Amino acid sequence: MRVFIKMDSKKILKKVLVELSRIIIGVTFTFSGFTKSVDPMGTTYKIQDYFTAFGFEAFNSLALPVAIALCVVEFSVGVFMLFGIYRKWTSRMALLIMIFMTPFTLYLAIFNPVSDCGCFGDAFVITNWQTFFKNIILLAAAIVLFFWHETITNLYTGKFYWLVAFYIIAFGIAFCVYNSNVEPVIDFRPYKIGANLPELISVEEGKGDVYENVFIYEKNGEKKEFSDDNYPWQDSTWIFVDRINKLVKEGEKPQITDFEINRLYFSPDRKEIEDEENITSEVLESSNYTFLMIAYSLSEMNETYLSRFEDVNNYAKEYHYDFYCLTASSTTEILEWDDENPVNFIFCQTDSRTLKTMIRSNPGLILLKNGVVINKWPDIRVPAEEQLSAPLDKLPLSQKIDTQEQNKNTMLVLLSIFFIPLLLLTSLDLLIFRKKQPPMENSKKTTDNINS
Repeated sequence: MRVFIKMDSKKILKKVLVELSRIIIGVTFTFSGFTKSVDPMGTTYKIQDYFTAFGFEAFNSLALPVAIALCVVEFSVGVFMLFGIYRKWTSRMALLIMIFMTPFTLYLAIFNPVSDCGCFGDAFVITNWQTFFKNIILLAAAIVLFFWHETITNLYTGKFYWLVAFYIIAFGIAFCVYNSNVEPVIDFRPYKIGANLPELISVEEGKGDVYENVFIYEKNGEKKEFSDDNYPWQDSTWIFVDRINKLVKEGEKPQITDFEINRLYFSPDRKEIEDEENITSEVLESSNYTFLMIAYSLSEMNETYLSRFEDVNNYAKEYHYDFYCLTASSTTEILEWDDENPVNFIFCQTDSRTLKTMIRSNPGLILLKNGVVINKWPDIRVPAEEQLSAPLDKLPLSQKIDTQEQNKNTMLVLLSIFFIPLLLLTSLDLLIFRKKQPPMENSKKTTDNINS
């Protein structure tokens, strides 16, 4: 009797360990794949960061298809694991991924070639060391599942695996492609609608980094550092060399850095740029509506909907709103593009990564007022001329959007699109195949072979 109880306890412990590992792998992979799929362009830029860090810039053009493939594989492996389909191959794939990613993230943690791995996109940013420790846990879970994959609970019979797998992969691809062509359906970036940019580019007084002045003096060939309290300004035997600001305590970091708008002033014939001015404060403090056309690269910009931006620019002039075209292109490129496209935009230069973070579309459009993001549109959704028929206060374009409610509704739609077909497949599987299954004791071997 004691022997049977001991054996049952081992089976229970094994089952608990497998199911716990299955949930850890399934939930993490699904969440990671989903958050990256929401913003595949963000994942693309992160992959380009990796290419640059490791000297593979020549492959930057492949970053988008690689990003989509990564998102789909990660999402699919996670859902496959949660549903228990293709258990043997799913567990092998999970282990293979973790065998590669664990030492890779250790390298990232030690040498820090990129600031963060981008595991969860912009939804949840963690350090490289946190990523490595997370992967240690995932690797352990993947090893458990690799050896005991046959005990993973499956929600479908083997004959329905291909159909369920096809739908999951198709959903992942379609979701990535959709989000690649419009703005992310859920915006995790600091420039999302409703964001107060002046608050995000600063830190509350007393909570930021703390610096102190360090004075370097030299005497008899020896250099020494002094503080504000003891530097020898009255001792002529010490010769002043330099003054530096030294970080003594790290504080909170602003969510937005490197946000600067430098306006360019053209000559009357628009053949050269005569001057430039930093208008960042002017734009963020303006109580007037401000349109920001975001085109991080004029040479790579999609000009299909350029006429709509012209319409918005003309509309802004008519109603005395501000309109600026922000780009990271060089002044030479700006002059060449302006000569080929006589649209009379007011051009400003801004950091490329900042522009790519603000909006994924090239070009895109953002509406600001008092430094708050009122609305934003990818190029295919920029308001057409017929929509610009009155002052902004009288148009729905400037109405405040409840982003939290919008995100909830978006998630409900996504969950419905994803789960309703799967529930239908579950019902069909139950009606067609599970009722026809022979008793467990007579078919266990056959079922295990199919489900593995």
